[in-house]
Amino acid sequence: MPTSDRPYVRSSNYVLELRDAVNTAAPKLLALGDASATRPAPGKWSPREIIGHLVDSATNNYGRIVRGQLQDDLVFPGYAQNEWVRIGRYQDAPWDELVTLWRTLNLQLARMMEGTPENVRQRPRERHSFDVIGVPLMSGEAATLEHMMNDYVSHLKHHLRQIFPE
Repeated sequence: MPTSDRPYVRSSNYVLELRDAVNTAAPKLLALGDASATRPAPGKWSPREIIGHLVDSATNNYGRIVRGQLQDDLVFPGYAQNEWVRIGRYQDAPWDELVTLWRTLNLQLARMMEGTPENVRQRPRERHSFDVIGVPLMSGEAATLEHMMNDYVSHLKHHLRQIFPE
């Protein structure tokens, strides 16, 4: 699902929200068992494919967070989400392994986000590719690494709501 199809919710507690979302969702995800392979409709991802997509998102954002601390801009390549999910063969993956991978990657991302110095997180960057990678900016809003981190958490929570509608 393209990231532009979800609302962006800015939070000042995005690291805590990431940890909470992951630690709350992991046991619920594991409890899905074989139902995790069921697609809700033709052309829609199953919970396995959604979690696989979130693994892909985590790995791409891991690199972005590292590079965003080492370079002067926030220019990153996008990726073809549907193709990554297909190539990752998440529909065929052992569910417990996939959930463990997703949880571990996201807890590491939370550690990285938390350890990023405030001046680095909040430094406005003139050059960025947020329009390419699907990070929404309001008119006149500065592109920052923190904005991208916050959007990542919003993205993850959006996809968890697809699996577990509130």
